[in-house]
Amino acid sequence: MQDNKLKNEIEQELQSHPDQSYSVEKLADDLNYHGSSAFKLIVSELAALERDRAVVVTGNGDFKINPSELKLEGIFHSNPKGFGFVRYDDELPDAFIAPDETMHAMNLDKVEIQITKPGEKDSDRGPQAKVVNILEHHYTHVVGEFRQTDNDHGYLGQVILKDKKLSGLKFYVVDAGLHPTPGEVVTADITEYPSNEHPDYMVGIVKQVIGSVDDPGIDILQVVYAHDVPSQFPEDVLEEADAIPDHVLPEETKGREDITDQDLVTIDGESSKDLDDAVTAWKLPNGNYHLGVHIADVSHYVKQGTLLDREAYKRGTSVYLTDRVIPMLPRRLSNGICSLNEGQLRLCLSCDMEINQQGKVIKKRIHPSVMKSKARMTYTAVNNILESKDKKTREEYHDLVPMFETMAELHRILYKQRKRRGAIDFDDDEAEIIMNKEGKPVDIKLRTRGLAERMIESFMLAANETVAETYYKLKVPFIYRVHETPDPTRVKDFFEFLTAFGIEVKADPDHLTPKTLQNILGKVKGLPEETMVSVMMLRSLQQAKYSDKCVGHFGLGAKYYTHFTSPIRRYPDLFVHRLIHYYEDNGINDETRQTYADQVGEVAVHCSETERRGVDTERDVDSMMKAEYMTQHIGEEYDAVVSSVMKFGMFVELPNTVEGLIHISKMDDDYYEYVEKYMALVGRNTRRTYKIGQTLRVKCVAADVDQMTVDFEIVKPEDAPLSELLPKQEHKNDKHHHSGKHSDGKNRRQSYKNQDRRKNGKKGHSFKIRTKPSNSRKK
Repeated sequence: MQDNKLKNEIEQELQSHPDQSYSVEKLADDLNYHGSSAFKLIVSELAALERDRAVVVTGNGDFKINPSELKLEGIFHSNPKGFGFVRYDDELPDAFIAPDETMHAMNLDKVEIQITKPGEKDSDRGPQAKVVNILEHHYTHVVGEFRQTDNDHGYLGQVILKDKKLSGLKFYVVDAGLHPTPGEVVTADITEYPSNEHPDYMVGIVKQVIGSVDDPGIDILQVVYAHDVPSQFPEDVLEEADAIPDHVLPEETKGREDITDQDLVTIDGESSKDLDDAVTAWKLPNGNYHLGVHIADVSHYVKQGTLLDREAYKRGTSVYLTDRVIPMLPRRLSNGICSLNEGQLRLCLSCDMEINQQGKVIKKRIHPSVMKSKARMTYTAVNNILESKDKKTREEYHDLVPMFETMAELHRILYKQRKRRGAIDFDDDEAEIIMNKEGKPVDIKLRTRGLAERMIESFMLAANETVAETYYKLKVPFIYRVHETPDPTRVKDFFEFLTAFGIEVKADPDHLTPKTLQNILGKVKGLPEETMVSVMMLRSLQQAKYSDKCVGHFGLGAKYYTHFTSPIRRYPDLFVHRLIHYYEDNGINDETRQTYADQVGEVAVHCSETERRGVDTERDVDSMMKAEYMTQHIGEEYDAVVSSVMKFGMFVELPNTVEGLIHISKMDDDYYEYVEKYMALVGRNTRRTYKIGQTLRVKCVAADVDQMTVDFEIVKPEDAPLSELLPKQEHKNDKHHHSGKHSDGKNRRQSYKNQDRRKNGKKGHSFKIRTKPSNSRKK
């Protein structure tokens, strides 16, 4: 075997698959070299290639082509200070882009980069690179208030940008489009991006006036437009919806099972109007339970390829904001013929299950049906029946009370079964922001999840799992809701974090089970460390998404899972219904398996993207409203809990879920060091210590509605607990201690970039197990 030949073959193999990493064994197999002598030669050649910087070694010891040999594509993430990072590989650290090497790329632009300096070996420090081409701009338009100033550079005026990701940039309006009046909120297309000639501004044309800056709710509408959430239905889509009858026609019931004689009820929040699921349950003679989950048959009305279908696909999901819902379907459908309104004949897809005393589904049947809801129940009413034993409510629904009690029994069985298999239960508080007629927040109330909410959650989970398992075993193209096993590196970091706090974990990060994480939460339940451990665990988990591959749902401990129960407000559920009907009507064979084979993957990816867009919009509106609420409470004191600790300060959360920053520049009673191992801030001189989960008294000192931020300061720093987390030698003879000044004290924008990153871990959740809302907000 000639060494040069082997070296060339290795390089060619790695260059042919630049995104793939290779173990020596895999490389030997792919090159078809076998035997110990060949193995040693490959190792030798790889070592030589690494010395020549032709290949790099990944974190787990595999090999891949050196990115500096290639032009790489990735997404640019900007920093307000001008530099940025590009993630170009799932395994290697992000590339650092210096301010003068960005080509004026903006946040989230798709760029092409070239590595200029490789990353440091055995370090998390990534390579340095330069942007050589902007392949695709993330921002194509902006939204904001139109103003005119004395410094408009000869343009018509400016659009004031509130998007914090566009910090430092101005937007000038050319005279080619609409001529808005100052104070109007507009959308504008970008015609010129930042360049060497004008690095600090963009230019564009006003395309639409969406309201006045003084209009009620215009602030929320700006966020909606900024996230490109479609908020108005086109006229032709509404006309198509209007052509659909508002009642079930006799011919539409043919071929469907008539279940109108069953005690079917909907259970939702008081303000919900799109009722897409009804349930019933009874005890069987053999001691098992019958559970019926009956879902609005939206796919009967929203046919594939119609204007309604294309619009629903574009939206992907309904978006639930503080005082409004942006529906996926026109209200004629979502609140009308598709909603399982009390006493109205409705078309459904039913999932009937027989469940034994161990919570296992031993028989199931998925079929089209026609139903009629006996009662439009609310969570409050069912909780009054089951938890409060309220006499008046029980008398009002006396015919249904025995069924609700049977449902409660079944829920407890299903819940225990999920716990046995290791389902992780993060029971975060949710807040309801109360708005006045002018669209201003006047109160924030916590939503408590009672037995009724948890019961419906159990039933929806059971149906979703049953449908997923059924169609997986039929080996047909399908869409699944997946939550992948956490990345072993993140899990290892999480376990090391636990060890630092004296929490011992005996588990292999490479073979993690949800039961392990459930046991960890059980160990800390009720302890001061509980909040901290929950937050860090969430950060270690992956994000749930839609996929055409059934890889299971780690957080639920479920081998099979899909979304079947909310087709009024989620497109993947509607598409799942369409698939079920197709296989029901046409049978399952090689031909029918091919019909949707090329579509399911594309639909899954698109639905994951629209879900993320909806979550981001909801989160931004939520943060903005909370910031506006706190503008009315500047100077007031609160009890708070530390929710996250960073080098630049810490985030605290109030009992009403309002979250804000205590910047380190405001912690001027000492010089605070960040102890990464314990995620703590410790005073060099006083040893005062702040960690996640700790309670403290704070005062609200500022709130910025545009930036969606709230600032606090500590009321009595002397009350903070002391620790010895800092090595003693670090503060001896330290001439800088007690300065109250920090090198990053002014890095305000970077602080909030980190806040967004942290929120993606805690508030956004890595996965959601709630399948119905506790009130009008549905998740």
